[in-house]
Amino acid sequence: MGQRGEPRRTHASDGELGAAVARAQQGDEDAFAVAYRIVHPGLLGYLRGLVGEDAEDVASDAWLEIARDLARFDGDGAGFRGWTATIARHRALDHLRRRRVRPRAAAPDEADVLGLAGPLDTYEQVMESLSTAHALDLVRTLPPDQAEAVLLRVVVGLDAPAAARVLGKRPGAVRTAAYRGLKRLAERLAATGAPRDDPRTPGEAE
Repeated sequence: MGQRGEPRRTHASDGELGAAVARAQQGDEDAFAVAYRIVHPGLLGYLRGLVGEDAEDVASDAWLEIARDLARFDGDGAGFRGWTATIARHRALDHLRRRRVRPRAAAPDEADVLGLAGPLDTYEQVMESLSTAHALDLVRTLPPDQAEAVLLRVVVGLDAPAAARVLGKRPGAVRTAAYRGLKRLAERLAATGAPRDDPRTPGEAE
């Protein structure tokens, strides 16, 4: 269970991912390829939200570090997602410092991020209405803290405590940033006439 008794968010592939990582740590290159196949799409989408067109290069650097330090990882499939997101984020921030520009979707000291509880979440309802490219374009228009919260929650697929660990923030503050960002996205979708479901989460009316 996560913070506030919140169940840890899981993916159907987390069991497969955890098993692949364990085998990869024993030197199984095919297993590492499986882990890469499962994690890379979300990681690349997250990096596109941070560094734009340079995402592929940053992802390559991140995977080199992931491969190098794989033996140090200790956890399951969900934990591996968070660990790889942390590495990717560090590489993205290093890249942005070298470019001497602020990230379009996140700043190095973003103000907390992530996580909505409940089986039917705003982020799912909002993102189902968008193509990936359109979604990332909209996310980049959010304030930096809200943008990275949405990226970690939706694109990488982390739960609130895991994303908070990636960002070095408190889960409660992370939930607030994610909720505000997702609410803004829902409002912008409504303004453009894009189809969507009721954007409220189960706890919004409480």
